[in-house]
Amino acid sequence: MALRCFIAIEIPEAIKKAIVSSIDSLKKSGADVKWVSPENIHITLQFLGETEEAQIPLIKDALGKILLPYSQFYIKIAGIGCFPDTRRPRVIWVGTEESQPVINIHGDIAKGMERLGYKEEERNFTPHLTIGRVKSNRNTRELSRKMDEIKAASFSGFEVQNITLMKSELKPSGPIYYSLAEIPFGGSNNGN
Repeated sequence: MALRCFIAIEIPEAIKKAIVSSIDSLKKSGADVKWVSPENIHITLQFLGETEEAQIPLIKDALGKILLPYSQFYIKIAGIGCFPDTRRPRVIWVGTEESQPVINIHGDIAKGMERLGYKEEERNFTPHLTIGRVKSNRNTRELSRKMDEIKAASFSGFEVQNITLMKSELKPSGPIYYSLAEIPFGGSNNGN
């Protein structure tokens, strides 16, 4: 059976709660946006897509080897913006600062997953947390104005100690994410 998988950095609950208050502010724009459920907010390192269950142990093993040279690091969650730009917002995101380790890890994961047959995304990787997807042009000007008001929002930071192999189950109410494995840095074992 195939699972829909991705590799991510999970975000502490306190930061998710702070992000939700910004989402609430952006909702007042009346824009046609599908907002991400708070429990689903994360930093995607690589989307794997349809993955056979038999591949999961190979992915976990590869990730363990990839993360061996890394140590835990600090990352700050700050800033609100959108892709591609505020005139045509499609994806609304919260940004990261001090994220060079995330960029390095993403590059190493992309190379490692490519060896397992997963294709690397063609666009440049920018660490971010997707918080909403714009569905139509309704009230996008007001949405952009609200984003400008809070674009410098700062949500605190945290120590990243591992990455998570996740699976996504698509439900009528939206996706539900499940952790398949937490892979620690530096080869330390946390029991998963």
